Amino acid sequence: MAAGLAIGLTAVRPQALGTKILNCRKTKWVFSPLAFSSSSSNSRKLILYSKPGCCLCDGLKEKLNAAFSLSTSHSLHDVQLQVRDITSNPEWEKAYQYEIPVLARVRPDGTEEVLPRLSPRLGVEAVHKKIAAAFTE
Repeated sequence: MAAGLAIGLTAVRPQALGTKILNCRKTKWVFSPLAFSSSSSNSRKLILYSKPGCCLCDGLKEKLNAAFSLSTSHSLHDVQLQVRDITSNPEWEKAYQYEIPVLARVRPDGTEEVLPRLSPRLGVEAVHKKIAAAFTE
């Protein structure tokens, strides 16, 4: 992983996470994480479901990293991004094997809300705007 991409990314083994599925309706999956690596309970959290060798996932990681660095009125500097490898957890793989990259926002109650898919053609500013909007809802 390039040095510039390492900033803000957290790798978590699924055994340490203990995630269970709470609700599944059509294509909207809601997961309840039992643990999330965090230094602050008030920080905003995103989860990127990915897998090795996924070029769309790598592209989105790069854009998210750049979007978190932008200085705008809707700063994303406090957003924590956790990248989850779906091949390391059968539940994640079953839920997202045909959908990755999947981005989810962690709600204040700890549940995950899957965000609408971001087009790989979006620029960094557009990605920033959509992520900022997801946290203002």
